[in-house]
This record gives sequence, C-alpha cells and structure tokens, in this order.
Amino acid sequence: MREQALADDTALDLVRSLTTEVGPRPAGSPADARAVAWAITRLKSLGFVNVRAEPVTVPRWVRGEARAEIVAPWPQPLVVASLGGSIGTAPAGLEAEIVPVTNLAELARQPPERIAGRIVFFTGRMERTRDGAGYGRAVAVRSHGATEAAKLGAVAMVMRSSGTSATRTPHTGAMSVANGPPPIPALALANPDADMLERQLASGLPVRIRLSSTAAWDGEAQSANVIGEIPGRELRDEIVLLGAHLDSWDLGTGAHDDAAGVGIVTAAARLVGGLRQHPRRTIRVVLFANEEFGLSGAKAYAASYASTLDRHVVGLESDSGAFQPYGLAARVGPDRLPLVRAMQALLEPLGIAYLGAEASGGADLGPLRELGMPVIDLRSDVTPYFDLHHTADDTFDKVDPALLRRHVAAFAVIAWLAAEAEGGFGRLPVTAAAPAVSR
Repeated sequence: MREQALADDTALDLVRSLTTEVGPRPAGSPADARAVAWAITRLKSLGFVNVRAEPVTVPRWVRGEARAEIVAPWPQPLVVASLGGSIGTAPAGLEAEIVPVTNLAELARQPPERIAGRIVFFTGRMERTRDGAGYGRAVAVRSHGATEAAKLGAVAMVMRSSGTSATRTPHTGAMSVANGPPPIPALALANPDADMLERQLASGLPVRIRLSSTAAWDGEAQSANVIGEIPGRELRDEIVLLGAHLDSWDLGTGAHDDAAGVGIVTAAARLVGGLRQHPRRTIRVVLFANEEFGLSGAKAYAASYASTLDRHVVGLESDSGAFQPYGLAARVGPDRLPLVRAMQALLEPLGIAYLGAEASGGADLGPLRELGMPVIDLRSDVTPYFDLHHTADDTFDKVDPALLRRHVAAFAVIAWLAAEAEGGFGRLPVTAAAPAVSR
C-alpha cells in the first residue's frame, strides 16, 4: 500500500480540483458553500459511505480593500493586508505617526502617552524553523496586538507579517476575537515594506503613515463539516479519524493550507478502503469548517460527538502543507507507544523518524484531544511553508506531487495500522469540558 500510494495521484487531482473549481473559500462565503458541495460529490465518487454535511454556524468577515502609504518623511506606497477580524477605517482613512515596538512585552512597557493617538508598528521578525516554532512565537502579536495597542490609546496597528517570505506578499491570519473584534484597524505589512518603515525610522525623523480599509463583519452564515467513511469490517463503531479543513483564506487559493490536507486524508482513506480486506475499524474523514477563523467546525464536531468520543480510537490531522515529512510523534496511552514505533518502522523508507510523545493533533483535533482522544502527528519540514502560508502565493503550482504522495503514503500506513491495532491507543486525561456549540 505504501508503494501504491507513491504512484497514486488521487490527492494531486483533488488539490487541483479544489483550488481550480472552487478557489479561495473563506468561512461563510459563497465559495465556502461551493466547497461543501464539492466535497460531498468527491467523497461519494471515491467510494466513501455515510457521506454527509453536518451544519456549522460560522462568523462571516469580509476583507474589502486595504491601502497604506508613508506620508512622511519620504512618501512611499506600502503593501498590506487586513488581519482577519479587523474592523475598517472611516471612509476617509486615518493618518498618524507610528511607534515601533518589537513585541507584546515591549508594548506593555510603553507609557500610554507615547501610544495614544498613534499607530503601533510591531517590528518583530518571524524566525524560519523546520518545526514551525517560529510561527508559534510570532503569531501572538497577530492574535493580540491590536487589542493591547487599543488599550493604550492607539488608533491602529500594523505589524510585520507573521511569515518568512521576502517578497511583497503580506500574510493574513486571524486575530483573537473571543471578546469581540479589537476596536482599531489591524493590518499586516509585507516583509520588504516593514523593512522600508524601519529604514525610515532609523533616520530619527517622525514617520507618518496613512491607512484605509473597508474590512467589515457581516454576521453569521451556515457552513458544514463534511464527513465520509470507510466502514470497518469488525469494529465498525470504533473510529480512526483523519482530519483536514475545507476553508481557506482569500488571498491565494489555499493550496497548501489546506487543500493539500484535504487531498492527503481523502486519498489515504481511499487507498485503505481499496484493499482486498477492509480495515478492522471504521476510518472517518472529517473535512472541518472554519478552521482559519475560530475552529467552528472542530468545536461543533466535539460537541456533537462528545458522548461517543470513547469510540474515537485515535486521530490524525493534515494541516501543515505538503512538504517533506520527517517525523512521527504520538500522544497515546503510555503502554501503546510500541504501536507507534511499529508504525514508524514502516515509514522509515520515507525518511520519517520517531520523535517521541509530544503530539498536539493539530488545531482541529485539539478539542477532541482535550476530551481524551489520542492523537498522532506526522511532522513535515515547514521551512518553506511559511513563505506561502496565508498569502496570495499559496497556489497549486507550489505543490510538489512527489512530496504530496509521500504524505498520502504515510497517512495510509498509519490509518491502516491504527484501524488494525489490537486494544487501541488508550485514552488521554480529559483537560476540558465539551464545547457547547449552537449548530
């Protein structure tokens, strides 16, 4: 099966189709609805059973248009993108002096009189790392920077993109809006444009910029988690869950984030279902709604299946692009780690090492992990991923077919072995209550 996967282009065909026929698919948009219909049709055509769309209510945010320019000391246009959840400016825009800070800790040390009436400019540069740790550190500013700047009286926030690209392609992404959207506009600068601002600041002269944005909230909309199954031959009620998210940001076509994941988990499950003997347990593919802007689908799934979650034996998620896979980690019952090592031995020809027991399951599986479901992570080298992530450059031409096939091979092997495993993977400690989600 591993070798068959390395010659199979089902995943590539799915990525091509989703990015071409649907394209960018922000949560709650008409394209999101088309993606749900597309997924239902594709899963049925590939032989999945119990294919269904489970309704999920999602927030709807519209990007609109954003513009920025340096007004003084030396006028220059700037390339920006509104952050997800940002409010817009007044129609006339706004203009103010910028105040540079590196991160949230430095902002917190500023006296309010230095910030009030100004635009906070977060200068911190994301570190390029194989495991994505640099993103984890950089994203805190995107999540909370506007809220914290507003508390000190700022009129807007701009930040160096939480991405590693050296091109004039800003990286969007969601802000934390759990307590409502921050009361000031928030925009990401392309890295070269952030460099430009820093060079002008180095002159010692005040730097003023002008911003305009028509970003706006537009209530709620209906989306859905799309589910399809390969039924088990013996333990049909026990589930091996393969997850990816169906939505994307709107600047590119979401090829790596996360059409690749959709293709990987779907193609892997199809390969397992095509074996002469069906897997012992049911393999369930879940294409989650609205990962990008609040995990609506993940929370809805956890709420719906909380009472039967003990039958979810283990979960795997694909949401880090389709670059070189290099490691396997698992958070399972301690006595079940030998099963994971056996999986890794079959994946070693793909260059995949055993990385130990530190696994998260990914964003969409997080709520299920907190309720006790074991998770397995397939780690891939995301060094190039964050050049594309949440940008206009996340397009189909960036997908390497050979690397995509490697992911499919790994997921298929893991899914089959998990479905066959005697005794399952134990349970994890419950660390959260099941979410209460209105559907």
